[in-house]
Amino acid sequence: MMIKYLLQKEFLQIRRNLFLPKLIFVFPIMIMCVMPWVMNQEVKNIRVSVVDNDHSTKSQQMVHSIEQSNYFIFSGQQPSYETALKEVEKSRTDIVLVIPRNFSRELTLGHQPQVLIAANAVNGTKGGIGSSYLSQIVAAHVSPKMVFVQSKVGPTQSLPTRSISTLFLYNKHLNYKVFMIPALLAIVMMLMCGFLPALNIVSEKETGTIEQINVTPVSKWSFILAKLIPYWLIGLFIVSVCLLLAWAIYGITCQGPLWLVYLLAMLLALFFSSFGLLISNYSDTMQQAIFVMWFFVVCLMLLSGLFTPTRSMPDWSYATTYVNPMHYFIDAIRTVFVRGGGFSSIAHQVLALACFALLMGSWAVVSYKKNS
Repeated sequence: MMIKYLLQKEFLQIRRNLFLPKLIFVFPIMIMCVMPWVMNQEVKNIRVSVVDNDHSTKSQQMVHSIEQSNYFIFSGQQPSYETALKEVEKSRTDIVLVIPRNFSRELTLGHQPQVLIAANAVNGTKGGIGSSYLSQIVAAHVSPKMVFVQSKVGPTQSLPTRSISTLFLYNKHLNYKVFMIPALLAIVMMLMCGFLPALNIVSEKETGTIEQINVTPVSKWSFILAKLIPYWLIGLFIVSVCLLLAWAIYGITCQGPLWLVYLLAMLLALFFSSFGLLISNYSDTMQQAIFVMWFFVVCLMLLSGLFTPTRSMPDWSYATTYVNPMHYFIDAIRTVFVRGGGFSSIAHQVLALACFALLMGSWAVVSYKKNS
């Protein structure tokens, strides 16, 4: 019965807070309504300048193909490569395409003219992918019927192109929102169920109400459990709102069992709420708790594979994913949400999350110092 009154106290504190209830409602709605449109790693709007030294019909056909592409912004034609390079240095152009003289004549004779693509690689991703896009357009005009293969043991060989059929699995329309919505769900859960508990006990320390609890016969387990349960319920509410908005706004639904999404969300909420209480146990001020929590949250998020594949990391940083609960959650929820996997597909991630959550919850209880 003691925990009943403690829970009543926690919910009264949340309800009487002028800002917290609004944050719980508005934050997941804003994240799901705005962020899927802007968190898109597809490279577009690449500014291209062309230096056409041939001024032929075929060279102009290539220029028109660049103008019609959805990935490029045509920045006009420049009289020389040096002039175009100055535009790159002024950040007015991202890629320069130089069409050589006698381009059309070389194509008519069956030769392969050399076309220069110079990319601004300050942003390596934009420069590399943009050059790849532009290379495909150039290849379509230079060798539309033949593919040239450089052999390691012999001369250059020319092979006829074959029809290639590509089958996209799971995300057939290549909609990047399908990939990012589970990640956004993880971010919302991490911030709401992590920072709010981290500030809970610290705020009571600053106001002095924690001393009134310490002189009561309330056990540490009951006290910490009463602190965790409200944030589990908040986590359930956040998951429901995010899934509803994903369906209503984007038409994206979970491909796998929905109860697995809630199971994973509850395990992540248990971990971060326990982690937040653990930090608050060792912190004396709200400022200290915020900075410590932010340090760990950023590290866990960036090393989880939430934005970039973990296999692209160096070996020493990839080893950190084995002790990163966010990595297991991201891997599991994308398996269920996007690929439609069942429990057997994510069994080891669920086990890992459960272990992390129980360990962190036990640590939060043990670290709480109750002076009776």
